[in-house]
Amino acid sequence: MTAQLPLVGIGSDVHAYAPEGSTREMWLGGVQFPGERPLDGHSDADVIAHAAADALFSASGLGDLGSNFGVSEPEWAGAAGSVLLAEAARRVREAGFEIGNVAVQVIGNRPKVGPQRDLMQERMTAAAGATVRISATTTDALGFAGRGEGIAAIATALVVAVG
Repeated sequence: MTAQLPLVGIGSDVHAYAPEGSTREMWLGGVQFPGERPLDGHSDADVIAHAAADALFSASGLGDLGSNFGVSEPEWAGAAGSVLLAEAARRVREAGFEIGNVAVQVIGNRPKVGPQRDLMQERMTAAAGATVRISATTTDALGFAGRGEGIAAIATALVVAVG
């Protein structure tokens, strides 16, 4: 029997901030950030969870976030990012893959990720059933993130076919 080589996938997600006065809540990495301007989207707009799920779909050849949880599917409206990530991980495992890990980098000015990083990693790891690590950066005032218009995330996932 030959060992299966790991497969790598890349995922990304971008959301604009919701209009001023929005009643939405800011969620990143499964953690609520009270008092922060929320992101706008079909679900909770958790760019960390969405990018992680997208990377898992990419690595396993199961499409992408939009083809699995499209805006035309009302059952995903308002869904928590952690729920989407857990469902993505379930589908990846059901397709015959084991998840190695996921790394996510958040790109934006606010909120500050560092103080909540451990809790976000804990919640995303629980949702994925595999280690999820989170880092963050800014764009030094360049582009939409630098202008404070929204937040992006880029993720890499490693999976291995089993069986």
